[in-house]
Amino acid sequence: MPTRQCPHCGKVIFDQSTQCPYCREALSAVPEVRLRNPHRAVGRGKIRQGLLCVLLAALVHYFAGGYSGLQLPFPIAPLVTIYLSPLLLLSGLGLSLSGMILQHKA
Repeated sequence: MPTRQCPHCGKVIFDQSTQCPYCREALSAVPEVRLRNPHRAVGRGKIRQGLLCVLLAALVHYFAGGYSGLQLPFPIAPLVTIYLSPLLLLSGLGLSLSGMILQHKA
């Protein structure tokens, strides 16, 4: 059974209670929060995830490609800069694009 915290005494009580069994204070109903359009929120989340993938791909390519002055303590295989970081970049762009399409449909 779902529980919540009493706003008066702080003890854990059942969600459907109208009165706290510990402090005997009257409790108001728990407001239900609903999104107006859940597809819009999903679209925004996908856009955000896609942009984070693009940023991660740029950072990986920058440091693994040797463009920074920082010397890494271990060698990075050229496979990372040739195939994996561009693949991560393209998948991030695709994820952002699908999020924009979902947001536009909503």
